[in-house]
Amino acid sequence: MLKLYYYPSNASFAPHVLLEETGKDYELVLVDRNQGAHKSAEYLKLNPSGRIPALIDGDLVLFETAAVCLHIADKYPECGLAPAVGTTERSVFHKWLFYIATTIQPEILLYYYGDRHATSEDGTAAVKAAAEARLGEMYVIVDEAMGDGPYLMGEQYSLLDPYLYMVCRW
Repeated sequence: MLKLYYYPSNASFAPHVLLEETGKDYELVLVDRNQGAHKSAEYLKLNPSGRIPALIDGDLVLFETAAVCLHIADKYPECGLAPAVGTTERSVFHKWLFYIATTIQPEILLYYYGDRHATSEDGTAAVKAAAEARLGEMYVIVDEAMGDGPYLMGEQYSLLDPYLYMVCRW
């Protein structure tokens, strides 16, 4: 049984939705950020970056939201959460998964944690403003790609949809 280490409204949201979508049994383990549990020695053994989520599947320990989501989709291919490997659709799917994970998601971190990238309040405000402008451009790209949808992959629901919902919600 899969075990998902999560915190509400965190990057564990998309994997949690996907686990629900599979209808399979899984276990949730709360990592209480308010108590610093994500920086505990026990949790850092699972995810050395101290970020949430982490997923355990037998002896396999995964972290990074996109990797966790992809593992869930590939473990349960009958659920149709990702196109078949080797298809053109799978390549398009990868394009959007990596766009969300490596372009949009880091920009959101800049927006919310600008102080990590500046040395003054004015600098923090500038980082946040620039990130906000870039995010607007990124979401236009996604919006145009969705067209009439209803999903990012057109008529086919996939793991991209809860992942995109998660980052839009932030």
